[in-house]
Amino acid sequence: MKKSLFMGTLAAAGLAAGLAGAATLDDVKAKGELACGVTTGLVGFAAPNANGEWEGFDVAVCRAVAAAVLGDANAVKFVTTTGQTRFTALASGEIDMLARNTTWTFSRDVDLKFTFVGVNYYDGQGFMVPKELGVSSAKELDGATVCIQTGTTTELNLADFFRANGITYEPVPIETNAEAQQQYLAGACDVYTTDASGLAATRATFENAADHVLLPEIISKEPLGPLVRHGDDQWGDIVRWTLNALITAEELGVTSANLEEMAAGTNNPEINRLLGTEGDLGAMLGLDADWAKRAIAAGGNYGEIFEKNIGESTAIGLARGLNAQWSQGGLIYSPPFR
Repeated sequence: MKKSLFMGTLAAAGLAAGLAGAATLDDVKAKGELACGVTTGLVGFAAPNANGEWEGFDVAVCRAVAAAVLGDANAVKFVTTTGQTRFTALASGEIDMLARNTTWTFSRDVDLKFTFVGVNYYDGQGFMVPKELGVSSAKELDGATVCIQTGTTTELNLADFFRANGITYEPVPIETNAEAQQQYLAGACDVYTTDASGLAATRATFENAADHVLLPEIISKEPLGPLVRHGDDQWGDIVRWTLNALITAEELGVTSANLEEMAAGTNNPEINRLLGTEGDLGAMLGLDADWAKRAIAAGGNYGEIFEKNIGESTAIGLARGLNAQWSQGGLIYSPPFR
């Protein structure tokens, strides 16, 4: 009897905790907008355009979630965060989700108590140097001054790389990408190190981009993706499956151009489940049947978002590489919609 009472108490406590934590969806609906944490500005990933409107690869994820939940891809309050402030903003509830080139690590997942809902960009840490430095390898950087953002995984990666190769460096701490760019171009540091995608995005903004080179070494694994707080599984599921909807849409050939045609019904059951013409996946999330259709309509499928913002036809010029679909030799892969 005592055991039953104890288990009943645990179950009640767990239910109470679950109810207390499962409030994000209600909060977002009540506010009528999604508070999404982004970087302070990284062209191609998250930056305001000439009209002051936020756009980019990470921004597209925020807009897709807003479209799925609120029916409006523009119902997003973009909150700028640095490497130091992003986790406090999420933990405190200032933002509902973080979509800011953030690496999924053990300690961030477990110790900081965040839930990473997936990977939207597989990256790795690299190095950028002025061509005139005459360096062709990061192993030739002994004694270099290195601009590095504080509060990021790049700090420990950098220390490990230089130690393993028996060389030294002098760190130049910076807080934002804009500050790093300013310091680097002013010659305050010989090298800028961050995720290779971030280096490519930064170099694309330089007046003389060809005067700077990305060294060949990639010294880490940096799986980047959106995250939410622990304790609200429903909200985590919504953000996770919105990202998966964008990925699955590309895999199944659903695009912004043929979305309406596909939504009328197809002979592919998974497309029908994705777009809400069969099954009740939306109801399982606490959303309506058209949630994924709206998410895809917001900016296109994963491939469309990639090519528009950071792909080879843009100034940033990133190839799909590891970020190709699994069927094309990459790592982008969604669990099935069933």
